[in-house]
Amino acid sequence: MSAADLPVTVTHADDVTDAGAAETPARPGVSVVMPILNEERHLADAVQRVLAQRYPGPLEIVLAIGPCRDATRQIARRLAAADARIRVVDNPSGRTPDGLNAALAAARHEIVVRVDGHAELCAGYLTTAVAELERTGAVNVGGIMDAQGRTPFERAVAAAMKSRLGVGSARFHVGGGAGAADTVYLGVFRRDTLLAAGGYDPHFSRAQDWELNHRLRQAGGTVWFTPQLRVTYRPRPNVRALAKQYFEYGRWRRVVAARHATISVRYLAPPAMVVATTAAAVAGVAGGRRPWARAALAIPAGYAAGVTAGGMAVGRGESPRTRALLPIVLATMHWSWGLGFLTSPAALRRNTAS
Repeated sequence: MSAADLPVTVTHADDVTDAGAAETPARPGVSVVMPILNEERHLADAVQRVLAQRYPGPLEIVLAIGPCRDATRQIARRLAAADARIRVVDNPSGRTPDGLNAALAAARHEIVVRVDGHAELCAGYLTTAVAELERTGAVNVGGIMDAQGRTPFERAVAAAMKSRLGVGSARFHVGGGAGAADTVYLGVFRRDTLLAAGGYDPHFSRAQDWELNHRLRQAGGTVWFTPQLRVTYRPRPNVRALAKQYFEYGRWRRVVAARHATISVRYLAPPAMVVATTAAAVAGVAGGRRPWARAALAIPAGYAAGVTAGGMAVGRGESPRTRALLPIVLATMHWSWGLGFLTSPAALRRNTAS
């Protein structure tokens, strides 16, 4: 039986309404926009989590479906047929910013909530997010990217993605107190704010969230982090997929830096590590038995020892298999991000110049 043939369970509005909802003042309408590509494993769960929200106001989901290689489109159509709150629009390019903009153009409500096809909202996410948007006056409210894996490899990726050793100190990864932030995971906006900003920049295949939040902050808005907003994120299932993901992250982060002249030590650490470790390894091998050659080889050896020890610490409480995989996962993330940053094509940066 294929994924498209599996039953899709949809919770209808009557099933998720609180007993006292009729007495609750009407809340702004919410449009959940979801760019979808090849998500047959996770799409039904992601949509179900949205429909299960006890949000006391109008709700719709707009699925922007790209040219999928799996049963995603069939699943999306069945979900839409089962619940009138779900609509499907086309995203011919399959690119994330194009899908977001297509869904935004079709959105009918005042509040726009971005959700990905492999993300699952925590209970009360929509109600809390809308309340925080109104309370703070922020242009965007978001929370924590709560990576959760199922297999030992995915659990290793999840542990790395929630650690400073793996991804740095951004609060949407590692947590922290509520307050203004450079960026947040996904995001909850007023539709008018997004339209006034021009939506998501179609040039940015990756890093479009960071780039949008930068423009919103430059225009005087506040991006607000709220730790109560947790979104379950499903990590990549293998080394190849993880390496591709982080290579693209590094490549596009350099494009953002070129567009907006923004960079930090945290973003320079992976490319600096790649250059230093590679140069030291080459020098050490070429130097043979010379004393300085042995000193040079201490740099890559030190990195290997660091990710091994760090991986064991990050994976405390995980299974032995997951802990054994963590050094590989951390090295894959570091090296892929660094190589992507270093090899980001000049032409790509020119094409995104203001």
